Amino acid sequence: MKEEYEAYCAAHGRPERIELMLSDINAVLRGKWLPGDALGKLTSGAVRLPYSTYAPAIMGNEVEATGLGIVVGDPDGALVPVKGSLRPVPWMPGTVAQMQVEMLTPEGQASPISPRGILERMVDRFTAHGWHPVVATELEFFLLRPRSKAYDAPKPPVRTPAAQNYDLEVVARQEAILTEILRACDVQGLETDTLIAEYGPGQFEVNFHHTGDVLAAADTALLFRRLVRGVVARHGMEATFMAKPYADAPGNGMHVHASVLDDTGENIFNHQAGPAPSATLKNAVAGVLATMEELQAIFAPHMNSYRRFQPMSFAPSTPDWGLDNRAAGVRLPEVTGPGARLEHRISGADVNPYLVLTAILGGMMHGLETAPDLPLPIDDPASEPAQRLGHDWFDAVERFAASDRAAEMFGTEFRDVYAAVKHDEVQTLTGMITPVEYQYYLSRL
Repeated sequence: MKEEYEAYCAAHGRPERIELMLSDINAVLRGKWLPGDALGKLTSGAVRLPYSTYAPAIMGNEVEATGLGIVVGDPDGALVPVKGSLRPVPWMPGTVAQMQVEMLTPEGQASPISPRGILERMVDRFTAHGWHPVVATELEFFLLRPRSKAYDAPKPPVRTPAAQNYDLEVVARQEAILTEILRACDVQGLETDTLIAEYGPGQFEVNFHHTGDVLAAADTALLFRRLVRGVVARHGMEATFMAKPYADAPGNGMHVHASVLDDTGENIFNHQAGPAPSATLKNAVAGVLATMEELQAIFAPHMNSYRRFQPMSFAPSTPDWGLDNRAAGVRLPEVTGPGARLEHRISGADVNPYLVLTAILGGMMHGLETAPDLPLPIDDPASEPAQRLGHDWFDAVERFAASDRAAEMFGTEFRDVYAAVKHDEVQTLTGMITPVEYQYYLSRL
């Protein structure tokens, strides 16, 4: 870390502070500010956080059912730096740096509930087979006018059409914000590809380059959300990656493209014989579809997420597949050549990217190892409609909590902790009586 710190200072100057960032299971960044000259304190293991910081509910409270927190004395874990993650924070005044950290267990071991650690272990499983995943993400977000209260409804920027798909004039109107976002990505080493205006009012999408560094791809998705909110706030606006901020507009998705290379660098999904998918690609798709329902609580982790799974919600919500068909839950953009891959289109942009990539790769691994039956593609006239994924948050959490496949992919301890946190969120958030209920029921019933 000393060499990394010295290289950073040579390029950007000595930071006034270093923001240490730990991803909890909801992908909320938690941590501490460290004086810019105190990196040695971190590398010596002297910077600590309560181990329960990995697993609070989205409301911020600890969940007793996880077996973490004050119920066991809330012991600390030592923070350890993620190598290569020291980056400038260009949207903040002064010279500020950020660094990702992981946390050891109170006993000093690698954490079994670290989302990043779980993804790393899944990648290691592929490596043991001589396989090397290559992934890319696409993230959608909305720009909003500033709100005076947290519970105020969102409003798009002024002069925003209701449907703006690929509208270059809309992009030009937000040039100052979007250009600064792309510049900040460049400064932080987040390799963006294309930027477009998406369908919803004030909605945009940024695509990232394919990479064989799966952990870096997840890091990029996580850091991009922080970057966007920070840059947009400088312009007096808000940004959100919430799954469905508007009832009558498309929601925010996070699509994931995935392929697999062998030890020679060849794409194992490439079907050189013709335009049909290869057997290996079919098996990977079948595995992803077979595990999608059990893992829905990963792809749709929040109450609002399930608004994307209702009819006419403008988002794929069925475990089905098709050839270059954007209505499918899994799309195959290419089936021959080095670009042969699947595109997983179920997740919202509100997800934890480490957990989503673990779930997708875990589904692909299941398919490659067991070759489950694959239904006909939705493009086939003989295909029968698949059962849609549910739109009930509690049911999805229950399926995840009981899933042996989830335990196998994520570890039993993480599965149980995640389910306990989600049960707490379900009970708290669905137990609130909404203004709509008062409006339509209170004086009529």
